[in-house]
Amino acid sequence: MPQLRIHLVRHGEVFNPEGILYGRLPGYGLSERGFEMAQRVAAALPAKDPHLRALVASPLQRAQETIAPLAERLALPVVTDERVIEAENDFEGTRVTKDSLVRDPRSLFLVRNPLRPSWGERYIDQALRMRAAMMSLRSRLAAIAARDGLDEASGVIVSHQLPIWSTRLWTEGRPLAHDPRKRECALASVTSFSDGSGTLDVVEYADIAGDLQLTQPGTGA
Repeated sequence: MPQLRIHLVRHGEVFNPEGILYGRLPGYGLSERGFEMAQRVAAALPAKDPHLRALVASPLQRAQETIAPLAERLALPVVTDERVIEAENDFEGTRVTKDSLVRDPRSLFLVRNPLRPSWGERYIDQALRMRAAMMSLRSRLAAIAARDGLDEASGVIVSHQLPIWSTRLWTEGRPLAHDPRKRECALASVTSFSDGSGTLDVVEYADIAGDLQLTQPGTGA
Protein backbone atom coordinates (compact mmCIF):
# COMPACT_ATOMS: atom_id res chain seq x y z
CA MET A 1 0.00 0.00 0.00
CA PRO A 2 1.37 3.47 -0.87
CA GLN A 3 1.84 6.04 1.88
CA LEU A 4 -0.76 8.78 1.36
CA ARG A 5 -0.65 12.23 2.90
CA ILE A 6 -2.78 15.39 2.77
CA HIS A 7 -1.58 18.84 3.80
CA LEU A 8 -4.19 21.38 4.91
CA VAL A 9 -2.74 24.83 4.30
CA ARG A 10 -4.29 27.96 5.73
CA HIS A 11 -4.28 30.87 3.27
CA GLY A 12 -1.94 33.84 3.66
CA GLU A 13 -2.65 37.22 5.25
CA VAL A 14 -5.61 39.13 3.80
CA PHE A 15 -5.74 42.83 2.96
CA ASN A 16 -8.34 44.02 5.46
CA PRO A 17 -7.50 47.50 6.78
CA GLU A 18 -11.00 48.01 8.22
CA GLY A 19 -10.80 44.87 10.35
CA ILE A 20 -14.00 43.36 8.97
CA LEU A 21 -14.93 39.78 9.73
CA TYR A 22 -15.06 38.94 6.04
CA GLY A 23 -15.97 35.25 6.21
CA ARG A 24 -17.24 34.16 2.80
CA LEU A 25 -17.60 37.67 1.37
CA PRO A 26 -16.08 38.15 -2.10
CA GLY A 27 -13.31 40.63 -2.80
CA TYR A 28 -10.96 39.86 0.07
CA GLY A 29 -7.62 38.92 -1.43
CA LEU A 30 -4.12 38.61 -0.08
CA SER A 31 -2.11 41.53 1.24
CA GLU A 32 1.44 42.14 0.08
CA ARG A 33 2.64 40.03 3.02
CA GLY A 34 0.03 37.43 2.12
CA PHE A 35 1.49 37.05 -1.35
CA GLU A 36 4.90 36.63 0.25
CA MET A 37 3.41 33.87 2.41
CA ALA A 38 2.02 32.18 -0.70
CA GLN A 39 5.49 32.18 -2.23
CA ARG A 40 6.82 30.71 1.01
CA VAL A 41 4.31 27.87 0.74
CA ALA A 42 5.30 27.27 -2.88
CA ALA A 43 8.96 27.00 -1.91
CA ALA A 44 8.72 25.19 1.42
CA LEU A 45 6.03 22.59 0.83
CA PRO A 46 7.64 20.78 -2.14
CA ALA A 47 10.92 20.75 -0.18
CA LYS A 48 9.13 19.29 2.83
CA ASP A 49 7.23 16.75 0.73
CA PRO A 50 8.48 15.93 -2.80
CA HIS A 51 5.52 13.62 -3.46
CA LEU A 52 2.85 16.27 -4.18
CA ARG A 53 0.52 15.10 -6.92
CA ALA A 54 -2.82 16.94 -6.48
CA LEU A 55 -4.01 20.40 -5.45
CA VAL A 56 -7.37 21.53 -4.07
CA ALA A 57 -8.54 24.93 -2.82
CA SER A 58 -11.50 26.74 -1.33
CA PRO A 59 -13.33 28.88 -3.90
CA LEU A 60 -12.59 32.07 -1.95
CA GLN A 61 -10.13 34.54 -3.46
CA ARG A 62 -7.57 34.37 -0.66
CA ALA A 63 -7.31 30.58 -0.93
CA GLN A 64 -7.02 30.64 -4.72
CA GLU A 65 -4.28 33.29 -4.53
CA THR A 66 -2.40 31.29 -1.91
CA ILE A 67 -2.32 28.08 -3.95
CA ALA A 68 -1.51 29.75 -7.29
CA PRO A 69 2.31 29.95 -6.88
CA LEU A 70 2.43 26.29 -5.76
CA ALA A 71 0.34 25.23 -8.75
CA GLU A 72 2.67 27.13 -11.07
CA ARG A 73 5.77 25.60 -9.49
CA LEU A 74 4.42 22.06 -9.72
CA ALA A 75 2.60 22.52 -13.04
CA LEU A 76 -0.52 20.98 -11.51
CA PRO A 77 -4.15 22.06 -11.95
CA VAL A 78 -6.14 23.32 -8.96
CA VAL A 79 -9.47 21.67 -8.20
CA THR A 80 -11.92 24.01 -6.44
CA ASP A 81 -13.95 22.27 -3.73
CA GLU A 82 -16.85 24.03 -2.00
CA ARG A 83 -16.54 21.63 0.95
CA VAL A 84 -13.35 23.34 2.17
CA ILE A 85 -14.78 26.88 2.20
CA GLU A 86 -14.72 29.18 5.24
CA ALA A 87 -17.23 28.56 8.03
CA GLU A 88 -20.60 30.29 7.91
CA ASN A 89 -20.73 33.17 10.40
CA ASP A 90 -23.67 35.44 11.27
CA PHE A 91 -21.24 38.28 12.10
CA GLU A 92 -19.93 38.28 8.52
CA GLY A 93 -19.44 41.80 7.17
CA THR A 94 -19.22 43.44 10.58
CA ARG A 95 -16.45 44.58 12.88
CA VAL A 96 -16.74 42.53 16.05
CA THR A 97 -15.43 43.95 19.33
CA LYS A 98 -16.30 43.40 23.00
CA ASP A 99 -18.07 46.77 23.03
CA SER A 100 -20.16 45.95 19.98
CA LEU A 101 -21.27 42.67 21.55
CA VAL A 102 -22.34 44.41 24.74
CA ARG A 103 -24.21 47.23 22.98
CA ASP A 104 -26.17 45.03 20.57
CA PRO A 105 -28.76 42.65 22.09
CA ARG A 106 -28.85 40.65 18.86
CA SER A 107 -25.11 40.08 19.10
CA LEU A 108 -25.44 38.88 22.67
CA PHE A 109 -28.13 36.43 21.54
CA LEU A 110 -25.89 35.11 18.76
CA VAL A 111 -23.08 34.25 21.20
CA ARG A 112 -25.39 32.51 23.67
CA ASN A 113 -23.84 29.08 23.03
CA PRO A 114 -20.11 29.01 22.24
CA LEU A 115 -20.08 25.21 22.33
CA ARG A 116 -22.03 24.87 19.05
CA PRO A 117 -21.25 27.74 18.15
CA SER A 118 -24.58 29.58 18.04
CA TRP A 119 -23.34 32.37 15.72
CA GLY A 120 -22.58 30.16 12.76
CA GLU A 121 -21.84 26.76 11.31
CA ARG A 122 -21.43 23.97 13.84
CA TYR A 123 -17.87 22.79 14.46
CA ILE A 124 -18.87 19.20 13.74
CA ASP A 125 -20.35 20.15 10.36
CA GLN A 126 -17.13 21.91 9.39
CA ALA A 127 -15.05 18.91 10.39
CA LEU A 128 -17.24 16.42 8.56
CA ARG A 129 -17.34 18.35 5.28
CA MET A 130 -13.59 18.86 5.43
CA ARG A 131 -13.01 15.17 6.14
CA ALA A 132 -15.26 14.26 3.21
CA ALA A 133 -13.16 16.46 0.91
CA MET A 134 -9.97 14.94 2.31
CA MET A 135 -11.17 11.38 1.74
CA SER A 136 -12.14 12.27 -1.83
CA LEU A 137 -8.64 13.59 -2.38
CA ARG A 138 -7.19 10.49 -0.71
CA SER A 139 -9.05 8.33 -3.25
CA ARG A 140 -7.59 10.42 -6.09
CA LEU A 141 -4.11 10.06 -4.65
CA ALA A 142 -4.52 6.29 -4.30
CA ALA A 143 -5.54 6.09 -7.96
CA ILE A 144 -2.56 8.24 -9.02
CA ALA A 145 -0.18 6.10 -6.97
CA ALA A 146 -1.57 2.90 -8.49
CA ARG A 147 -1.42 4.29 -12.02
CA ASP A 148 2.14 5.58 -11.71
CA GLY A 149 3.54 2.85 -9.46
CA LEU A 150 4.31 5.25 -6.60
CA ASP A 151 5.18 4.32 -3.04
CA GLU A 152 4.03 7.73 -1.78
CA ALA A 153 1.58 10.38 -2.97
CA SER A 154 0.50 13.62 -1.33
CA GLY A 155 -2.09 16.31 -1.90
CA VAL A 156 -2.66 19.88 -0.73
CA ILE A 157 -5.90 21.59 0.29
CA VAL A 158 -5.82 25.35 0.89
CA SER A 159 -8.59 26.25 3.29
CA HIS A 160 -9.30 28.43 6.32
CA GLN A 161 -8.38 28.50 10.00
CA LEU A 162 -11.57 27.32 11.70
CA PRO A 163 -12.40 24.46 9.31
CA ILE A 164 -8.80 23.25 9.52
CA TRP A 165 -8.70 23.49 13.31
CA SER A 166 -12.09 21.80 13.72
CA THR A 167 -10.86 18.98 11.48
CA ARG A 168 -7.72 18.51 13.52
CA LEU A 169 -9.66 18.44 16.79
CA TRP A 170 -12.12 15.89 15.40
CA THR A 171 -9.36 13.71 13.96
CA GLU A 172 -7.48 13.69 17.27
CA GLY A 173 -10.62 12.93 19.24
CA ARG A 174 -10.51 16.19 21.17
CA PRO A 175 -13.53 18.35 22.15
CA LEU A 176 -14.59 20.62 19.30
CA ALA A 177 -15.51 23.54 21.58
CA HIS A 178 -12.37 25.57 22.18
CA ASP A 179 -10.79 28.93 22.96
CA PRO A 180 -10.10 30.63 19.58
CA ARG A 181 -6.93 32.17 21.03
CA LYS A 182 -5.43 28.70 21.42
CA ARG A 183 -5.83 27.49 17.84
CA GLU A 184 -2.59 26.15 16.39
CA CYS A 185 -3.22 27.23 12.82
CA ALA A 186 -1.22 30.30 11.83
CA LEU A 187 -1.44 32.04 8.46
CA ALA A 188 0.13 29.91 5.69
CA SER A 189 0.72 27.08 8.16
CA VAL A 190 0.57 23.41 7.21
CA THR A 191 -1.43 20.79 9.12
CA SER A 192 -0.57 17.40 7.67
CA PHE A 193 -2.61 14.19 7.86
CA SER A 194 -1.00 10.85 7.03
CA ASP A 195 -2.41 7.35 6.80
CA GLY A 196 -2.17 5.39 9.99
CA SER A 197 -5.11 3.02 9.87
CA GLY A 198 -6.00 4.14 6.35
CA THR A 199 -8.07 7.10 7.51
CA LEU A 200 -5.60 10.01 7.58
CA ASP A 201 -5.34 9.98 11.35
CA VAL A 202 -1.68 10.90 11.98
CA VAL A 203 -1.37 14.67 12.39
CA GLU A 204 1.67 16.97 12.18
CA TYR A 205 1.84 20.77 12.23
CA ALA A 206 4.37 23.21 10.75
CA ASP A 207 4.34 27.01 10.92
CA ILE A 208 6.37 27.64 7.79
CA ALA A 209 5.74 31.40 7.71
CA GLY A 210 6.14 32.15 11.41
CA ASP A 211 8.57 34.99 10.81
CA LEU A 212 6.00 36.75 8.62
CA GLN A 213 3.16 36.67 11.14
CA LEU A 214 1.70 39.89 12.48
CA THR A 215 -1.33 40.38 14.68
CA GLN A 216 -4.09 41.56 12.38
CA PRO A 217 -7.35 43.15 13.50
CA GLY A 218 -10.53 41.77 12.27
CA THR A 219 -10.65 38.24 11.42
CA GLY A 220 -11.64 35.99 8.87
CA ALA A 221 -9.70 33.27 8.54
